[in-house]
Amino acid sequence: MNERYSASGLMNPFFPDEVTFGDKGVTFKVRKLFKSTDNFVFYADISGVEIESGIFFSTIRVIPRMRPEIIINNFTKGDAKRVKELILQQVQG
Repeated sequence: MNERYSASGLMNPFFPDEVTFGDKGVTFKVRKLFKSTDNFVFYADISGVEIESGIFFSTIRVIPRMRPEIIINNFTKGDAKRVKELILQQVQG
């Protein structure tokens, strides 16, 4: 599986957050003005996924085991739901 989802360009057109799915895990790229953070998490290490929906966009919270939660912002509601579904399929499968 090699799928990639990017946050909406409306809220942050130059530095959108990204979620990239691989065969063994998922990479979360959180971008800021002067830095970016890549977090790779094996599917087996993910204990939960939460979506916080606003009026237009959603925030995805990924809760890995033994690590701080990963927060990625400004995804469309549809993309956020799809990211959650894909993660849960891999965690349960």
